[in-house]
Parts: sequence; structure tokens; C-alpha cells
Amino acid sequence: MQAIVLAGGFGTRLRARVADLPKPMAPVAGRPFLEYLLDRLAGAGCRRVVLATGHLAERITSHFGDRYCGMGIAYSHEHEPLGTGGAIVQALRALPPEPALALNGDSWLEVDLADFNAWCLTQPERDAMVLRALPDVSRYGSVRLQGERVVAFGEKAGQGPGLINAGIYRLRLSSFAGYPLPQAFSIENDFFHPHAARLGLRGYVSQGHFIDIGLPEDYDRAQTELPRWAADQ
Repeated sequence: MQAIVLAGGFGTRLRARVADLPKPMAPVAGRPFLEYLLDRLAGAGCRRVVLATGHLAERITSHFGDRYCGMGIAYSHEHEPLGTGGAIVQALRALPPEPALALNGDSWLEVDLADFNAWCLTQPERDAMVLRALPDVSRYGSVRLQGERVVAFGEKAGQGPGLINAGIYRLRLSSFAGYPLPQAFSIENDFFHPHAARLGLRGYVSQGHFIDIGLPEDYDRAQTELPRWAADQ
């Protein structure tokens, strides 16, 4: 298994808490948030990880170097913002030509990544994403499934219970071929949303604990909840 972690976030809304670090390096109970994600990948049997860096990249490279928990660590640096999609494409080019897991570097979901990867391998020719059921999808926007197939994405204005994109994918570089995408683009808004019907993504639903540290109140909540959830893995 190989993986990409999007670690280039500016963390604008966290500046009052973490002024001089990229968002994935924000400390949670004395450890960088990114360590929790890499621990999950190592525990799932991941062999190599590309960290897609941008803002204050040296804080990440100096901390992790080229190995962590038995995994080889490489870096794909954005010299200018590429968006989530552009960053994933650039990082995929730095990996061997096989599918890779891609994770947002500012959210954590209690999901068995090895099981997700094994589930993906039952239909290896199709890309997949992890979805999380929430009582209110208004902050994230909704995802609609028909069986295992992702058929549509809703706007953030929608309210009520539903499924959201949990920011964990299994993708191939070839997945992006044939689409008129700029160098910098959003994986969600410019790729998944407009092309959902053609892409035929599979959706893997998780009910595990979920937290996104992008908002100060959730970052504060992570200080006590995330260490406890991580210890239960």
C-alpha cells in the first residue's frame, strides 16, 4: 500500500491557536496532528507515503525526514497553491504507477484503512472514496449513493442527515486522463462533483469517529478526543 497525505494547508482559521505551523502540524495533546494520520497508515501496512507540502513545508520535512514508523517518506512540494486535486496529481507522479490512498491532512476518521484498501481491491479498476454518515451535512455537503456507486454530490446549503465525503480516497494517476483540468484544481469541486456520473466512484461508508481540525472549536475538542480514539485503534 502507498499513500498521499495533503499537508499543504494554510490553517487560516487556526492562526489564533497555531500561528507558525502548517495546519497538519498543529499540536494535538503534545503531538503534531500529522503523526496521528501517519500512525494509522503504518498500522494498516502502508510502505511509502508522499507528503504533499506547501505552506511552511520545512516544518514538516525537518520533523519527519525520509522515514517514519518503517514507512519511506517522500515529499511533493507546491511552489504555488495547486488545490487538493492538483496536489494529488503531482504527488501521484512521484509514486510508482499503482493506485494510492489519498488523505486530507486536517481530518481524522476512525476507519480501518487496511479493510478499505482490501475492499477496493475487489474491483481494482474503479476508484473509491470513504463516506461518513452525519446527522447534519450542512458544513460539508452531501454525497448520494446508489448501492455502492457515488452518483451525486449536494451543496453545503443542504441540511439534515446524510453522507459526507470523509477525505480519504483510492485513486490512480490514469483516473484524471481525459478530463480538461487545469494544473491547480479542487478534487471535490472541479473533479468529483461535475463528473460523478462518468467517474463511477465506489463509496465505502464508515460510522467511525470523525473530526476536522479546521475550525478552532473542533481543534480544541481534538485535544482530548483524538488521543482517546487513536488509543482504541
